[in-house]
Amino acid sequence: MQMSWRPQYRSSKFRNVYGKVANREHCFDGVPITKNVHDNHFCAVNARFLAIVTESAGGGSFLVIPLEQTGRIEPNYPKVCGHQGNVLDIKWNPFIDNIIASCSEDTSVRIWEIPEGGLKRNMTEALLQLHGHSRRVGLVEWHPTTNNILFSAGYDYKVLIWNLDVGEPVKMIDCHTDVILCMSFNTDGSLLTTTCKDKKLRVIEPRSGRVLQEANCKNHRVNRVVFLGNMKRLLTTGVSRWNTRQIALWDQEDLSMPLIEEEIDGLSGLLFPFYDADTHMLYLAGKGDGNIRYYEISTEKPYLSYLMEFRSPAPQKGLGVMPKHGLDVSACEVFRFYKLVTLKGLIEPISMIVPRRSDSYQEDIYPMTPGTEPALTPDEWLGGINRDPVLMSLKEGYKRSSKVVFKAPIREKKSVVVNGIDLLENVPPRTENELLRMFFRQQDEIRRLKEELAQKDIRIRQLQLELKNLCNSPKNC
Repeated sequence: MQMSWRPQYRSSKFRNVYGKVANREHCFDGVPITKNVHDNHFCAVNARFLAIVTESAGGGSFLVIPLEQTGRIEPNYPKVCGHQGNVLDIKWNPFIDNIIASCSEDTSVRIWEIPEGGLKRNMTEALLQLHGHSRRVGLVEWHPTTNNILFSAGYDYKVLIWNLDVGEPVKMIDCHTDVILCMSFNTDGSLLTTTCKDKKLRVIEPRSGRVLQEANCKNHRVNRVVFLGNMKRLLTTGVSRWNTRQIALWDQEDLSMPLIEEEIDGLSGLLFPFYDADTHMLYLAGKGDGNIRYYEISTEKPYLSYLMEFRSPAPQKGLGVMPKHGLDVSACEVFRFYKLVTLKGLIEPISMIVPRRSDSYQEDIYPMTPGTEPALTPDEWLGGINRDPVLMSLKEGYKRSSKVVFKAPIREKKSVVVNGIDLLENVPPRTENELLRMFFRQQDEIRRLKEELAQKDIRIRQLQLELKNLCNSPKNC
């Protein structure tokens, strides 16, 4: 029997999702976006504020703008400018809207409290200054279900876990042999996955620092990784052996081989992956180009189904993502990017919208989603407890503010010992001038100590001679 071939069409409620760019008056214009070439987003968004790392002389700074304050930003707009080196990453606390973490080339991580209504003057004093890394710090990530647990990854190849209730590092993950490029958590924060310049993909138990799975990616050079919710899958973006941009899907319990590899295009910019666990949609945005591709992920083959592509001529330097509780559910908005266009000094909101005729609340595209209440305290998580996020409905609760309040710990000056190593002993210089000053100080100290040693040698010989004379004198015989 001869069977006729028919194309297979997938039935999906998200196949017609489209990207809508905000009107010019709803964009943020005149922002001096940083020209730093570090591969980060340089942007963080929550339901109240937009934060952007800016170009500045003599230290690092970033802007914090209330979301309703759209339009042109004044050149003298107040900044957060306490770092002594370039700011490399910023992340909002998922449970407290006005707390933001930043890390910098000055080797520090800092926690800032933004006042109600935004900044009225430059902010230079951080709520907390966290020193523990010996080289610049490239990444910060908040734990997804636990309040006041922060992860930082430095160019010293270490990941430090900070308990902000006490303001100190409590764990150190020391399994990487090169610079850490990306960190991502699973849904309950019990697993951490990292990509590294040593071309390895790792799945780590964060409290013990034990590597559970490791992949040596020779054919697919990994750059970025993201956990795909509760699917027990990882998705990585990287470069193939032919230098084409590529994505790969992995089973988190077996990293020996990727489940699938798919080449995207021949462009050279980094691919940033974003995953929406509520809709099972994956967004791929290329650094330096203006396109955002989106796919639907499933647990069965073919795993990855291409939906559509948002195209724009303006290249993006980075992208901030609005949390679910900040979306406009009346417009059927399922995802929102804040695109950094460096050449124009412009921050452009892009809404991903599911076209629906009805204006009523669409429950099928808005399931219960992680909210603004933490599931665990730091002591509970450090004690070995795992718990899924506290869920909320976007129908009624998305305007509700969190009751969590950040209290900075009272700290005494003391040593910081993690895994038997004092991280504050002989803190290294942070700039070239400091390095030179420290070098000359050490040379002077070495010269002084040598002179002191020579004088003591002479004194020892004199005392030995006097002792010998005493022994040889007739009175002591």
